[in-house]
Amino acid sequence: MKIPHMFMVALLAATSLGIFALAADNRKEASNSATVVSTTDQNEAMRIEGEKRFHANCGRCHAAPHKFSPRMMATIVRHMRVRATITDEDMRLILHYMTE
Repeated sequence: MKIPHMFMVALLAATSLGIFALAADNRKEASNSATVVSTTDQNEAMRIEGEKRFHANCGRCHAAPHKFSPRMMATIVRHMRVRATITDEDMRLILHYMTE
């Protein structure tokens, strides 16, 4: 059985497109999982840095409080920022640590 030349070209093109699409999906999945891992690592790094800054800035007078709601904790940190001369970056990291 002889297969026409145009049919072979079309079959080869379709197969190639399928392989390229599969490779693109695999790259996309790998990229998404890498993003999740890097986000988790970044979140953990922010928590650790926030804990360090809490102990450096707030730990002089306070023990780490029990968990409050993020809204309440934001108000507390904002008020203490003025009294303890905490920078915006310190406030952001401390708030991240306190609400995790």
